Amino acid sequence: MRHAVFEFILLFLMAQATIFREEFDPLAPQREAALFYGLFLRGHSAEALRRDIDLPKKLIDKLMRRHRNEIAVREKLQRVYQYRKQVLAVFDELVTRERTRERVQ
Repeated sequence: MRHAVFEFILLFLMAQATIFREEFDPLAPQREAALFYGLFLRGHSAEALRRDIDLPKKLIDKLMRRHRNEIAVREKLQRVYQYRKQVLAVFDELVTRERTRERVQ
């Protein structure tokens, strides 16, 4: 069962990396972060959303070891990992601004 989950995650990550490369949009991380921020404003927990956005380094490392001889897959995994970190950073900035704004008011 766990093997099937990891395979699904890998296929999803590879598809996302391919889309990212083929249809490069410099504002894509900001747009995706805005979607998660909208969920935050609707009452979803910031921590739960962070977990949904983030890819744990442990998972990426495991996938990298598994595909150690597949350079193209490893490159895609790295791109997806960096992209998710960008989305997370933008989301964190939006949440921080919202909390600061709430304190000021």
